[in-house]
Amino acid sequence: MNFLIGCAVWAYKGWVGEFYPQGSRASEFLHLYSRRFTTVEGNTTFYAIPNLETVSRWAKETPPGFEFCLKLPRDITHQGLLKPYIPAALTFLEGMRPLGKRLGPIFAQLPPSYAPTLIDDLTSFLAAWPRTTAPLALEVRHPDWYQEPYKSNLTQLLETLGVGRVLLDSRPIYSGEDDPQLESERRKPKLPVQFSLTTSFSLIRFISHPNLAVNQPFMEEWVQQIQQWLQVGTRIYFFVHCPTEERSPDNARYFQQLLEQNGVPVPPLPWNQLQHPPQQLNLW
Repeated sequence: MNFLIGCAVWAYKGWVGEFYPQGSRASEFLHLYSRRFTTVEGNTTFYAIPNLETVSRWAKETPPGFEFCLKLPRDITHQGLLKPYIPAALTFLEGMRPLGKRLGPIFAQLPPSYAPTLIDDLTSFLAAWPRTTAPLALEVRHPDWYQEPYKSNLTQLLETLGVGRVLLDSRPIYSGEDDPQLESERRKPKLPVQFSLTTSFSLIRFISHPNLAVNQPFMEEWVQQIQQWLQVGTRIYFFVHCPTEERSPDNARYFQQLLEQNGVPVPPLPWNQLQHPPQQLNLW
């Protein structure tokens, strides 16, 4: 079970009738989602912190082995310096403890304004995180983090502290034909993909194109990379986004098929174990 796959959210009404059965209610979405995928990015916590009752309900509605990889709230990560928000980050983590074994790595997404000149502040924040309670992963968006010497300095910091690297791959949405539906996602910074690990796990955020064929070469590259990492015991969390959210589950399921077709040792997708699984996807 070192490979988990899912989407960014579970509460999307547009999935009813395809991904979710016709007539499904919003209160059933998490239960249904967690019987189809093995993890969720949990983008919801970036915008609002759930109360303990809600978090406890999440744990009860999901099966053993399912994991939430929750994003630190923007009120912590997007307010300038991080060090003043260490108490708030620890309080957030404490509030997620009812998830128990269903709590996967937490990740901090830093804004493009957070530059390498703030590495001392970043070091203080990462060092204060109790990684034995929950692993932590980091996504940086300022372009200087991807240039030397800042690139190597960040890698060394993450390796020293046992913090994972979030790998954002937005290449598919900058490929292929222009599409107005892509404009919202193209506000994400166009940054190079770092095929490197800093600890025993990694979160991969794959921003897929609505046209499945455009994703093919990038997915094939990830298949080979994931195969190599799984062979050395790395734990991989793979999240599929899509500007056209209706496409996210099918794109994720197609990637699972590619892994299986290439003999990558990944667990079966729960979605495919349902009594009436969807028809096999094709590129065309």
